[in-house]
Amino acid sequence: MKKLNTSPLSGMQELTPAAQAVFNQLKENIRGVYHHHGFLEIETPLIDRTEILLAKAGGDTEKQVYLVSKPAEAADEANQALRFDHTVPLARYVVEHENDLTFPFKVTQIGRNFRGERAQAGRYREFYQCDVDIVGRGSLPVAYDADAIATIYEALKTLNLPEMLIRISNRKVLAGFIESLGLSKKTSEISDVIDHAEKVPAEKTADSLHWIGLTDEQVEKVVAFTQISGTFAEVEPRLAQLGADNDTFREGVAELQTVYELLAAQGLGDNAVIDLLIVRGLDYYTGTVFETIIPEHRKIGSICSGGRYEDLATNFTEQKLPGVGGSIGLTRLFYILNEYQLLGTEIGKPLDKVIVPLSASEYAYAFEVAAELRANGEAVDVNLTLDKKLGDRLTYASRIARAAIVIGDREASERRYEIKEFQN
Repeated sequence: MKKLNTSPLSGMQELTPAAQAVFNQLKENIRGVYHHHGFLEIETPLIDRTEILLAKAGGDTEKQVYLVSKPAEAADEANQALRFDHTVPLARYVVEHENDLTFPFKVTQIGRNFRGERAQAGRYREFYQCDVDIVGRGSLPVAYDADAIATIYEALKTLNLPEMLIRISNRKVLAGFIESLGLSKKTSEISDVIDHAEKVPAEKTADSLHWIGLTDEQVEKVVAFTQISGTFAEVEPRLAQLGADNDTFREGVAELQTVYELLAAQGLGDNAVIDLLIVRGLDYYTGTVFETIIPEHRKIGSICSGGRYEDLATNFTEQKLPGVGGSIGLTRLFYILNEYQLLGTEIGKPLDKVIVPLSASEYAYAFEVAAELRANGEAVDVNLTLDKKLGDRLTYASRIARAAIVIGDREASERRYEIKEFQN
């Protein structure tokens, strides 16, 4: 009987060693792609000042932050909290180390974040995010938006997923369109309705727009706006029909064209679509926004997302530090892929081999063989439980490894061994 409740806290993921090995491999695959695309890796602290983390927070974020209880001797220090994403800590990091960095600063962060939202299947309070960001000093060409999106897409390809689709939009297109309707003061409310439109019936979307004060004609135009999708050549005439003739709208359309055409130039034309339903909820996005889905499994939802931010660091510095970035939520993605049996890598045995010496006199040769195999890149354990029967030791080996090597007196004296493969 357990003396205490040993189950993990709600919303915290624990994996078996075999599943953890697969998770780690996926993480390393993503890290490798980021590195090969020119992104430099950093780590920011898990704990930061609350005022830093909440500087750009909005919505429910403040309610979801884990505050840190400090020891008595640290009572005079600033209020602290666990980071809930990588983006805000990155802004602080860039401001702090600006003179030591090379711009544009292409950076990746892969690590845990914490968010106290309601725990449910596939939604965790502690989770790994694999981020890429590109930060400019003073300015950052919109071409980098396509660079970030293409990098994340290539990283997702290492997971051997079914065909994926990148859905791209631009906040300026939406803002300019709303401005043309004379509804700029309702931009946030309208954006929120559009952001949820795909998850509810069309009648519910229309009702929500009416509820916030739009006329029938305005509702009709907003609904028509959300239905625009396709290649840029397909979307361009429909955007022109909106009649949104203002600088914000035109700038957004031009940026959409640049991003889409650069993705197509990298061979992603068939894997990208302009989709004006994509809004992204976070307030710091100002231009390009994107999500990636698996069309065959739309109910899974977005498997990664991100966008452009022009002024994330304004709370920390007067220096303009625009950027673009995206994130793969690996903890949630791993859960979903496992549930839908979409993991390209089978969850099997975490080790390659277990060496089983029959007595202490074979220890030296067993460790020699282990060293040789490890030098060749294999993961190897040496089982030293001589008080167990050989059958029990082989059972142990079969649970954690794909093969075993039994070393007795003859094998040690002749300096040879045979490999016993296990059935999966």
